[in-house]
Amino acid sequence: MKRFIVSFIMTMFAFGLSAQEVVKIGIIGLDTSHSTAFTKLINGGKENWAEGYRVVAAYPYGTQAIKSAYKRIPQYTKEVKEYGVEIVGSIEELLDKVDCVLLETNDGNLHLEQAAVVFKAGKPCFIDKPLAATLGQAMAIYELADRYGVQIFSSSTLRFTPRNQEIRGGAEGKVKGADCYSPHTPEPTHPDYGFYGIHGIETLYTVMGTGCEAVCCVKAKKDHVVVGEWSDGRIGTFRAFLDGTQLYGGTVYTDKQGAVAAGGYVGYKDLLREILHFFKTGKTPVSREETLEIFAFMRAANMSAKRGGDKVLLRDAYRAGEKEAEKLLKQYTLE
Repeated sequence: MKRFIVSFIMTMFAFGLSAQEVVKIGIIGLDTSHSTAFTKLINGGKENWAEGYRVVAAYPYGTQAIKSAYKRIPQYTKEVKEYGVEIVGSIEELLDKVDCVLLETNDGNLHLEQAAVVFKAGKPCFIDKPLAATLGQAMAIYELADRYGVQIFSSSTLRFTPRNQEIRGGAEGKVKGADCYSPHTPEPTHPDYGFYGIHGIETLYTVMGTGCEAVCCVKAKKDHVVVGEWSDGRIGTFRAFLDGTQLYGGTVYTDKQGAVAAGGYVGYKDLLREILHFFKTGKTPVSREETLEIFAFMRAANMSAKRGGDKVLLRDAYRAGEKEAEKLLKQYTLE
């Protein structure tokens, strides 16, 4: 009953956002270029679709564990201030000033802790990639959002590249399989693929949809390849470039057009449009099921690599993730 009441309040909150003049957005984490890119697009006054939205406040921190990220904070703080954004000293202070939240912290390990504060305040939240560092953390985030009746979603910008959305929508016919790729920058604080390779895996899931049952992973010095078996007999692969190759995309096999190219990186506008629409309507454009399967795919791939490339069932990855999530959730009680 309590969850129903909270959900009803959140529905009315979303309706209220559509009626007010300006939707006030807060950013958590100025340690990623996404924070400055989103701020410039929203507050820059050049995009008609961003009218009625404003980034009004930002809490800069932020990872202390990833040097390449935390060293950016001073510069990115300076940049967003030039667009009229107030810098605040805590997440709680930020939440008092905003309607919605962009959780941009570069370190997925911090997302559960930071998101919990946002959820308690009842604010709709976009959590940038990666949703979390591990499958268990991702599961715990969704469970905690459910407890508070808060709507969330997470996505790589590659999902909303127009070409990938066309393929997903059936413009080229039924997808029979796909081979997708992206750079992969290993980050010691995260399991493989979650920190950056997730871009290519999200491309794969955008065109293939859910339903992967098992994966096997082969790691070489310059490339990793993860092969997924879908329940309907299709095969989808992800190739991770470790040598600095900056390529995003893939080949998709369809029943009408044969082999067609998947879309690559084209910027942040398409993703941001979806985020703003989500803030306005409360409707999530990416399902919990699909996001968690992406994390199960990555966990199973890492389990396979540790076993010398043996096949790993996603159900085994899910079981391991559920145990982790259960432990994590013990520290959070509904308030």
